[in-house]
Amino acid sequence: MNYQEVLDYMYARLPMFHRIGPAAYKANLDNAIALCNLLGNPQNKFSSIHIAGTNGKGSVAHILASILLNTGLRIGLYTSPHLRDFRERIRVNGKKISKSYVNAFTNKYLNDFEMIKPSFFEMTVGLAFQYFKDQQVDIAVIETGLGGRLDSTNIITPVLSVITNVSFDHMQLLGNTLEKIATEKAGIIKPGIPVIIGETQEEIRNVFSRKAQKCKSAITFADEVFSAGNIRMAGNHCRNLVMDVFCNGELFIRHLSSSLRGLYQVKNINTVMAACNVLNDSGFSISPENIRTGIRDVVRQTGLSGRWQILSRKPLTICDTGHNEGGLKEVLKQIEITPHDHLHFVFGVVNDKPVDKILKLLPRHAIYYFCKANIPRGLDEGKLALAARKSGLTGNSYTSVKSALNAAREKAAASDMIFIGGSTFIVAEVV
Repeated sequence: MNYQEVLDYMYARLPMFHRIGPAAYKANLDNAIALCNLLGNPQNKFSSIHIAGTNGKGSVAHILASILLNTGLRIGLYTSPHLRDFRERIRVNGKKISKSYVNAFTNKYLNDFEMIKPSFFEMTVGLAFQYFKDQQVDIAVIETGLGGRLDSTNIITPVLSVITNVSFDHMQLLGNTLEKIATEKAGIIKPGIPVIIGETQEEIRNVFSRKAQKCKSAITFADEVFSAGNIRMAGNHCRNLVMDVFCNGELFIRHLSSSLRGLYQVKNINTVMAACNVLNDSGFSISPENIRTGIRDVVRQTGLSGRWQILSRKPLTICDTGHNEGGLKEVLKQIEITPHDHLHFVFGVVNDKPVDKILKLLPRHAIYYFCKANIPRGLDEGKLALAARKSGLTGNSYTSVKSALNAAREKAAASDMIFIGGSTFIVAEVV
């Protein structure tokens, strides 16, 4: 098979969560273990950092990879989902995996896939681990796909585990309380391996503390050690997020500049700071200058997109992948403080989210352009518009993301703001 045929095979033959939803989820690690056994357990041939959490884990993974890259190490990065190109998921030193490697891997193990029947995600994890081994990475930053305990990536033994935060998402699979969801995330904590918790949430703090104690793992709550002050947007057209970073109340880095502009990145940066601290205690050599340069250049060095990304300026047009209750609350805070006259909101969701709960979060004064991402899992735009009207939101429905955005652009004045979001897959069609 050529590359396009390989992609078609993967999408058509292998269950894929981001397209079909919970039906693709397997509540065990059997296939991941079988696949990695077949490959000779490549995940044991390189060091790794494991990152879980409801929101922020992708940003934390990219920022950490960017910082480590500046230390001179060879860095693997595995994240999901991708926005435009499947190969975004697997990178070494910021460069996407080659099409030829994807081809060779899939063709070589095709008969084995037919026997093991891995999900799309399980196969992709195996591909990433094999690629990182063959590329002889010094360390790989590995983001979980969903949850933690039963996530296919949870067959690694990392040098550090990171859990960013816990919010309500994928409740049908992870549980309908924060404690249940936190328990699933805590499943990545391994015996004797230090763990960073990005955000202290008192109602679930003990879930992580108990698991760390049971595993005899040192635990750090990042926001109890690191904090930020003098937070502002700076540079030409407010291009960068700038802050001073404090460690235990003392100035650590002044005027730290991030190419990721979302104010919610402050929490992620504090998490990364704590991770760097622990890594240095474990024998790494990460300098403040490595941190400064890595955070400043994270977009260029890792290709991260879709996080408070400015698409155009007149009217100001921004997209963000925040898609659950916690993520959308952070995005809405930033919309509120961003100068604009009228808000035009291009909005779509997937069909397994608690849509009524999400709609109640959205601003009533905005003009909405309801649409459906071009995936089977997308919620029909007509159904979404009907539910939105019942929640007091005003707008029309459109048959595609592109047509919804075009309508918003036609209606918006230069001083207005267009925001595109609600789902990663809505954003994927505009970046």
